[in-house]
Amino acid sequence: MQGTVDGFSYGLVTPVAAFLMACLGGALGLRCTTRSLRHRDTFKAGWLALGATSIGTGIWTMHFIAMIGFSVDRAPISYDRPITFASLGVAILMVGIGIFIVGYRGATALTLVTGGTITGLGVATMHYLGMAGMRFQGTIDYDTPTVALSVVIAVVAATTALWAAVSVRGFLASVGASMVMGLAVSGMHYTAMAAVNVHVHGMGGATGGGDSATSLLLPMLIGPAVFLLLAAVVVMFDPLLVMGDPDWQRPTTHGPYRPGVPAQRRAPAYGEPANWSSRQPPGRGARGTRAGRRSAGRTAGRGAHRSQEW
Repeated sequence: MQGTVDGFSYGLVTPVAAFLMACLGGALGLRCTTRSLRHRDTFKAGWLALGATSIGTGIWTMHFIAMIGFSVDRAPISYDRPITFASLGVAILMVGIGIFIVGYRGATALTLVTGGTITGLGVATMHYLGMAGMRFQGTIDYDTPTVALSVVIAVVAATTALWAAVSVRGFLASVGASMVMGLAVSGMHYTAMAAVNVHVHGMGGATGGGDSATSLLLPMLIGPAVFLLLAAVVVMFDPLLVMGDPDWQRPTTHGPYRPGVPAQRRAPAYGEPANWSSRQPPGRGARGTRAGRRSAGRTAGRGAHRSQEW
């Protein structure tokens, strides 16, 4: 018979908590991805991996916190542990593929669409694989158009997140982008849940051993939450993310802009004060014009003459 489904058994507690976890994972992931793209160093792959793991963990935790509020009348629900945690691996892997594509191929339209599609399909796969881990006395079928809509939302949300990672500057802008991402991912989840139709086979207890939603709450909150906390500590204590670009990385008038390479300064010539070059306008130095070169030649000549007299 048709089962009565309640997706908000604990009211707004689970939706709000799920949204916050998605925002936290998204914020950390966006900051790590931005760090790897703006400051190209030997830790680029590490920052991309940390960003992918943060986003994947945040989305996975969001999903199962929201699932705590999902219940079927007179059909207790349990979860298969291997399938449940396999969905975490899928989320991290697929998000990582999308982020690494953008991180190493650049933020072109093609890479954003390709990476966003792979990441969005990974998020959708994580959701439906997690649903496949549910165990109760009944079966689930899905409304195909609603499922397709949820996949489209996931792909659009993932593409937007990758675009934000390479386009959004500043801490407040990143917070706003992570909130939009959290809202989109949560919207994808509840759209997918709207496609669920449950058919209950009996009135007994749960079948197919597994963990109840309550018993899954502890490892869900401790494991992923500790990881996200550690990732937040790493992000907060990175000076390039907290303070921004140091002054010597910004364009100057002394030469072409090379990220991460200080501007080259000419050593003062004989007879010049130590801070001579800082007082001269660009391009007007002792070796920058014909007059400067003639002056340098006369200075060198006088120095040679004095050496011969000595």
